[in-house]
Amino acid sequence: MRIAVVEKDRCQPKKCQYECVTFCPVVRQGITECIQPGPDQGKAIISEELCIGCGICINKCPFDAIHITNLPEQLEEDLMHRYGENGFTLFRLPVPKAGRVIGLLGPNGIGKTTTIRILSGQEVPNMGDFEKKPTWDAVLSKYAGTELGDYLGRVSKGGVKTVVKPQYVDKLGRAVKGTVRDLLAKADERKVADKLVETFELGGVVDREIGHLSGGELQRLAIAAALAREADVYFIDEPSSYLDIHQRLKVARAIRDLAEEDGKAVVVIEHDLAVLDFLADNVHLVYGREGAYGIVTLPRPVRTAINVYLSGEMREENIRFRDSVIEFEEHPPRHQWTGTSLIQFPHLEKQQGEFHLATGAGEIKQGEVVGIVGPNATGKTTFVKMLAGAEKPTVGELAESVRVAYKPQYVKADIPDTVETLFYTALGKEYQSSFFQNEIARPLALKRLEQKVVSELSGGELQRVAIALCLGKDAELYLIDEPSAYLDVDQRMVAARTIRRAMEKKGRSALVVDHDVYFIDVLCDSLMVFGGKPGRAGVGSGPYDLREGMNQFLKDVDITFRRDRETLRPRVNKPGSRLDREQRSLGEYFYTKVGSDEE
Repeated sequence: MRIAVVEKDRCQPKKCQYECVTFCPVVRQGITECIQPGPDQGKAIISEELCIGCGICINKCPFDAIHITNLPEQLEEDLMHRYGENGFTLFRLPVPKAGRVIGLLGPNGIGKTTTIRILSGQEVPNMGDFEKKPTWDAVLSKYAGTELGDYLGRVSKGGVKTVVKPQYVDKLGRAVKGTVRDLLAKADERKVADKLVETFELGGVVDREIGHLSGGELQRLAIAAALAREADVYFIDEPSSYLDIHQRLKVARAIRDLAEEDGKAVVVIEHDLAVLDFLADNVHLVYGREGAYGIVTLPRPVRTAINVYLSGEMREENIRFRDSVIEFEEHPPRHQWTGTSLIQFPHLEKQQGEFHLATGAGEIKQGEVVGIVGPNATGKTTFVKMLAGAEKPTVGELAESVRVAYKPQYVKADIPDTVETLFYTALGKEYQSSFFQNEIARPLALKRLEQKVVSELSGGELQRVAIALCLGKDAELYLIDEPSAYLDVDQRMVAARTIRRAMEKKGRSALVVDHDVYFIDVLCDSLMVFGGKPGRAGVGSGPYDLREGMNQFLKDVDITFRRDRETLRPRVNKPGSRLDREQRSLGEYFYTKVGSDEE
């Protein structure tokens, strides 16, 4: 089968000459119905029956708005939902199972959230017939006698109670009024709110207004509120954003307990592979093309699914869904960084209300990428702001002045301009420079976003724009706070390589705050480690070389990682397992030769 997709938000007929129509060989033969202006502001409409799949319109469209894809004919029987003519198409659905945690792993913009909307009953699948109002009768008739049909039948009759934890928790503060205690009291149908408050360390904020919470606090509150509800199926969309490793593992254990001890069905979308590996029983891969189509695969054991995803190839189906393999190294890729000192900072202290931060003296060298890791609310962002000049230290003073570019943790999206206008305004001629276009814009796929309005961007799109804005500025030190939030696995690896390459080619330095240990491992030369009592006292030390810093950090977190025998990707050891005990005795919590994939 052939599907033709026109991304409506990218199609700009007022800014082009209808190259898609002009150069189409079918239209030039007189069959004008193949591609023609449509009723929606003249945006192109493509007839899939008349299209010959030559691909000329794809290459001629100046805004990359057209996708023509040939798919196996048998997929036509698995078409679940289509968003209108030439719209996004979803094939297949997973089936939630009681007592199991099912993971969904795939790029952004490929149908995972649509999958949750259908499985939770928020949307009725139209099976490709978008001209009629979809009904459950048609769906149940097609899937009668199947496991999916039985599940959707219960959903259609209201026999399945579902709870959805939304992806973008930063919107919660604007949508919900009241205190943390008020929200949890309303949601506490299972009478577990007090336990969840203790587990997720929300005791210090229970009487705080929701609108005054940080991103990590909002995330923990959203998960706690979802788990406190009584339901048959729980859908948890990206639970690890803004959480540190310690919190991510606590959340993962709570979700696993919900399935194992309470027998609930759980479906999780997660891009942190360490968390997904620890959390899920089985994983459905979702592959396809962003904004065009998504295909849900059959379930695989979590280890196998992640390894297949990293390889980019499903050999048994002879399908390659990514051009390159995502690779990991067994040992630290870089040793102690040597070079000219860019900035030396003394012992610094900062008093903010009841919170006190103290950091040791250190230095950052030219071309060095320094990672900053540690629990939330221990002063990592405050330290970055002090170096950026946005905060003044209470004790200590920075003697050196360096030009700083800063990407904040929470990126504001309330800008009515297009992405292209934003870049021209912020960067000027630098936006069109060959360095920016080749080394930053191209790998981050910014061309696809240029005509979108900033306020309408998704979380992942906004994050890529913010990273590019920071890297495009002329500075000596780039301070980048949580760049992996809302990015999928592929985008995280691309962002890490882009930041690293920009620093090497510019001869500049970067400080990167993040909680994804894979991301930090790929990107950084050295590490600063923060600890203390969250919300009360923070202590920062370093930079250390990557091995020493990671060992110190993971020792504080009290976890060890082994290496997968096929991909060398880090995997969390079960506490007390043979490898966990062995690595602790060696003092090697992350970079180790002893880790086979067996526990």
